[in-house]
Amino acid sequence: MFYGSFVALITPFQQGELDEAALRKLVDFHIDSGTQGLVPVGTTGEASTLSSTEHKKVVDIVVEQCAGRLPVIAGAGSNNPAEALEYAQHAQWAGADAVLCVAGYYNRPNQEGLYQHFKYIHDNIEIPMIIYNIPARAIVDVLPQTMQRLALLERVVGVKDATADLARVSFEQQLIERKFSYFSGEDMTAVGYNAMGGTGCISVTANVAPRHCAQLQLACRNGEYLLAQKLQQQLLALHQALFLEPSPAGVKYAASLLGLCDASVRLPIVAVSQQSKTAIRQALLSLQLISTSR
Repeated sequence: MFYGSFVALITPFQQGELDEAALRKLVDFHIDSGTQGLVPVGTTGEASTLSSTEHKKVVDIVVEQCAGRLPVIAGAGSNNPAEALEYAQHAQWAGADAVLCVAGYYNRPNQEGLYQHFKYIHDNIEIPMIIYNIPARAIVDVLPQTMQRLALLERVVGVKDATADLARVSFEQQLIERKFSYFSGEDMTAVGYNAMGGTGCISVTANVAPRHCAQLQLACRNGEYLLAQKLQQQLLALHQALFLEPSPAGVKYAASLLGLCDASVRLPIVAVSQQSKTAIRQALLSLQLISTSR
């Protein structure tokens, strides 16, 4: 079972092109900082604006650089089942430990359509699969009864829950009678989600505050919720600042302040405003992640 602080990994660019050196640097940074797993080419990885070649190359690089030191859950999402399967099969071939699959956006299937989409991928790969449920982006919601059906499939082993509904994990746990990974997809509600039964978070903030996020998840796992709440309060300003404007512009700017990569994003996402830059910088300073010289 996957658990703990997994990072929704950004994809670094340099002059509009994939920055391989920075991507390898990011992988090592997370391994050294206590992150418990990597999730490349998801929403935060700007998968929607990567070419198929770039998407696969990012997975190849992350798996190779990781070299088995951390689990890699590769994004394999698409509203086109054939494309999603292509990405999932490539992730398997590359050596990823699992895939993260989202569906529904634009074509807006019903619950049976969602189930059949995910089952189609499941039936044609041999590695574990995490269902990514994010109604705000996918338009449709994978309802608990559908998640129950999906959990009966051998290789569906968990969910990334970005519904912002803290009760959802309880409803799903009533229906799913097996070990299952319950990841929050929202940094702001990560502690509450774990308190309701969650097992981790696939985090945006962990891109730039990996030690804090890993400590928070460890505290939850050990039942130390007062400590987890304290850590969450420390991270609150950073969580807020990173999402003042459409992600991942904020977290990429923060990563640039840490010297991890360039702040470049791809259209239609644009660079954050000066006001947001000031808030992000102040949040990083408050956590002592950067010095006043930056």
